[in-house]
Amino acid sequence: MTRKTYRGPLVDVSFDGEVCRHAAECVRGMPEVFDTSARPWINPEVASTPDLADRLREVVGRCPSGALAMVEHPES
Repeated sequence: MTRKTYRGPLVDVSFDGEVCRHAAECVRGMPEVFDTSARPWINPEVASTPDLADRLREVVGRCPSGALAMVEHPES
């Protein structure tokens, strides 16, 4: 599997399923973005304010395997 990027209004999230160890830090940390019952299961569009984008960065940073990564939008 290759790394897939999910686009949001402020930040994007990329995911590599081959690296994931299913610790569920993402699902517990921000279930409104990481919903395993939805398709796509990662929805960074929810992080539509700077505060929510900061929270998403924090949650992604807690991923123990590195399967999740932030893709920052370039400054305008």
